[in-house]
Amino acid sequence: MRVMVIVKATKESEAGEMPSTELLAAMGQYNEELVKVGVMQAGEGLHPSSRGKRVRFSGALRTVIDGPFAETKELIAGFWLWQVASMDEAVDWVKRCPNPMMSDSDIEIRPVFEAEDFGEAFTPELREQEDRLRAQLQDSSAAS
Repeated sequence: MRVMVIVKATKESEAGEMPSTELLAAMGQYNEELVKVGVMQAGEGLHPSSRGKRVRFSGALRTVIDGPFAETKELIAGFWLWQVASMDEAVDWVKRCPNPMMSDSDIEIRPVFEAEDFGEAFTPELREQEDRLRAQLQDSSAAS
């Protein structure tokens, strides 16, 4: 199963405070372990929401909202995409993670939708399109 592991923002991350060298080293070592065992597929940290934008959809109308965004506890400071055997395995890996923030923090784990999750609505034609797009993404990342 694939899961997105979401590092929640804190007041410090939203203020743009950068992690210490020690924390960067610990996270680097943790990421190396995840890669070595084939769990980590992607992972990145995000700039504070003050550097971001949101696009609100209302029917055909699109409204752009500039950051920062108010509710820190609802914001994301970073993420990983992992391939694991189960949610329990993902939880075990997260428990081994160094605290990614300078203060108390939360990490959320959410399953990623797979083609089978969409049932009959995901027709063979749509599945073929999805497979083609994934192959193109792999080809373009391999070329980079």
